[in-house]
Amino acid sequence: MNRKPEDVEKLLDAFISTVKTRCGDLDSVAIPGFGTFEAKKRLERVSVNPATGKRMLIPPKITLSFKPSALLKNKLR
Repeated sequence: MNRKPEDVEKLLDAFISTVKTRCGDLDSVAIPGFGTFEAKKRLERVSVNPATGKRMLIPPKITLSFKPSALLKNKLR
């Protein structure tokens, strides 16, 4: 399949926009045969700087994780 670079760029931009929107709402995006993008909320925590021993509060944040499908794992082996 030959695609124009402009078309590929538009497709990737739409995909990234969809993942951002859905995962920003803490939903997941599943692509059959590829995998699942899932947003996970990390709670705030206390960390210690090993050099100074100073305690710091790390605020909560949302992280994005990816779990590949079994089909993709088998193709990569």
